[in-house]
Amino acid sequence: MTDVLIIILSTVFVLSVVVTIHELGHYWAARACGVAIDCFSLGFGPPLVSWRDKHGVEWRIASIPLGGYVRFLGDENAASVPDQDNLEAMRASIVAREGQGAESRYFHFKPVWQRAIIAVAGPVSNFVLAILIMAVFLVMIGTPRSTPVVTSVERGSAAEAAGFRPGDTILKADSRKIESFQTLQNYIGLRANLAVDFTVKRDGREVHLRATPRLIETTDRFSGRTKVSRLGIGNAGMTHLKRSTVLGAVPDATVEVWGMIKTIGFYLGRLVTGQLPADQISGLIGIGHTAGAVTKASAEGAPNVATMALRVFVSSMLLIASLSVSIGFMNLLPIPVLDGGHLLMYAYEAVAKRPLRADFQAAGFRAGLALILGFMLFAAWNDLNRYDVFKFIGGLFT
Repeated sequence: MTDVLIIILSTVFVLSVVVTIHELGHYWAARACGVAIDCFSLGFGPPLVSWRDKHGVEWRIASIPLGGYVRFLGDENAASVPDQDNLEAMRASIVAREGQGAESRYFHFKPVWQRAIIAVAGPVSNFVLAILIMAVFLVMIGTPRSTPVVTSVERGSAAEAAGFRPGDTILKADSRKIESFQTLQNYIGLRANLAVDFTVKRDGREVHLRATPRLIETTDRFSGRTKVSRLGIGNAGMTHLKRSTVLGAVPDATVEVWGMIKTIGFYLGRLVTGQLPADQISGLIGIGHTAGAVTKASAEGAPNVATMALRVFVSSMLLIASLSVSIGFMNLLPIPVLDGGHLLMYAYEAVAKRPLRADFQAAGFRAGLALILGFMLFAAWNDLNRYDVFKFIGGLFT
């Protein structure tokens, strides 16, 4: 029961922070563009608490804390679909009701470039949040680094087949310069079943090797049963923490976040093209399991409550940074109902000098919603299999 409570609380905390920052990005961009805002909701469903500020915005904390939205004045729903097919009729209705010029406060009558800024502000806010968290982490704690020297080679591994030897110093993987063993791990982790050309230093000379990392099924406390890319080399070298200066923290953190974005894009591309199995896709259940496992692992062995709280906070913030980048990236995909879908429609409007037909927009949003819901169900199915939930349920009846 305690484990379940930890998972629920950790998941709600992590998602609430990420979603709130995302929606605040939309909110502040809309305010800057002069858009009237009707409601800002953290969560879905009936409100538990609500109040209105001096600008007339209703702020809500809703009963289902798994998301959130900003609703602009005049929207029928949180997806910002026009209320009426005919925008001119909508304009006339607003003017008749509120007076000439009142339509300028409504989102749908803002210039297309302002609507695009408002749409992209959510994902950008997620990236900024991740950069700020990483910047503080790089200054206060630093990232672990060890020299990329091979100290062991697993028998029967891809590394052994390629000719790696203990004592090899890895200089490059393909064209990527390898500065630390952690850099190598990150690079290899995305390239299961892909041939990688290595340049290693051996006995004072450069040697070129080619190895194909293998996809190995493994189990750990954070990801459950999963498949990872493994080369089969070990590194027992001294690990040190590399810290950034105060002035260099934000640039260094930006590089880290950009690397995370490229990693997600590369990984998603391999999934879509069938180069990686689709059973690796994880969803809300996986996020919850990881959040709970991170919280428990951080709290273990703490000498006192203050240390435990600090460890849990730091690990949770790093998880928030990672999740924030993922959500920011996914929201930029050109799928209707996501921010990227809105941007795609605004791009059409900018080129065609007119909005996409309302029935096309509605059809696109329905298709996008079906795609997202299907993806969520598929991810949930994967998570239930990954954590052996079906086996557990089956065992109750045998």
